[in-house]
Amino acid sequence: MEHELKEVIKKCDMAIKHEDFDTLMNYYTDDAILVVKPGMITRGKEEIKKAFIAIANYFNNSVVPTQGEMIILEAGDTALVISQTLLAADKKDSEYSMDRKATYVFKKNSQGDWLCAIDNSYGTELINN
Repeated sequence: MEHELKEVIKKCDMAIKHEDFDTLMNYYTDDAILVVKPGMITRGKEEIKKAFIAIANYFNNSVVPTQGEMIILEAGDTALVISQTLLAADKKDSEYSMDRKATYVFKKNSQGDWLCAIDNSYGTELINN
């Protein structure tokens, strides 16, 4: 049986592709963090939304994220997701790899919905920077 978080992440990827950042923010905790790039972290939904708009602009409004192999480790209301995150875009000269080994942390809220608390598409690459 597929873990329900796979569907949540798929919906997030679709929201990014369609630049529907208001919908995307529904999948984040209020105090979430996003690793924009190594050395740059944004905190809270308002700043994360601004970062996603800037990322879309950087990729000429053409970024399409998809997930490859995914491992989900769940303990109570917390889940660690380790995923091969693939980015496609018209812009080909990004200084960072478009094939990433991401780490995401999700928390289940009181309504039973999974929300992203830590969004780190760079995974352990942060250690190298």
